[in-house]
Amino acid sequence: MTISREDVLRVAELAHLELTEEELDTYRGQLNSILSYIDKLRALDTSSVEPMAQILHDAPGAESDSLRDDVVKPDASGPEILRQAPDAIPGWFRVPRVMER
Repeated sequence: MTISREDVLRVAELAHLELTEEELDTYRGQLNSILSYIDKLRALDTSSVEPMAQILHDAPGAESDSLRDDVVKPDASGPEILRQAPDAIPGWFRVPRVMER
């Protein structure tokens, strides 16, 4: 799979980026390079590799208790969080408008 110029333009539009022609070519090349590397990884035979759920567990040299205990802690209530907001109205956070389209 290769990335077209139009693909890069679409991603830039979604990210609200204005790219020069040079940047379009640069990013297109970088994205194509990434996809090429992913194709190489897909070609590897991983059928004999056991899936890992946690990379730190049982890793050579890792401590057996390298992860913290899972402890339930109370979280902040809605009103408490709203009290800390700079411009809140009851039940809502007020934030600057970020979408223009």
